[in-house]
Amino acid sequence: MQTWVIQMMKDKYNIGDIVQTKKQHPCGSKIWEITRIGVDFKLKCQGCGHIVILERQKALKAITKKIEK
Repeated sequence: MQTWVIQMMKDKYNIGDIVQTKKQHPCGSKIWEITRIGVDFKLKCQGCGHIVILERQKALKAITKKIEK
C-alpha cells in the first residue's frame, strides 16, 4: 500500500474513539472504545469491559461508524 493511503487510514480513528461494530459482543453491546492502534487494534467493550485485539484489516472491516471521540 502507498504511504498516503496508510496515513489516511491511520487518521480515521484515534485512541479513545468510541465506535460501533457490525456484530455484537456476547454481552449484547456493539459499542467499543479504541485503546490501541498500530498493526492491530485493541478494542474495549463498553458493555462488559472485555478487551480484544484484532488485526487492522479485520478491525476496519468490523467497524461501521465512529460514534464519538
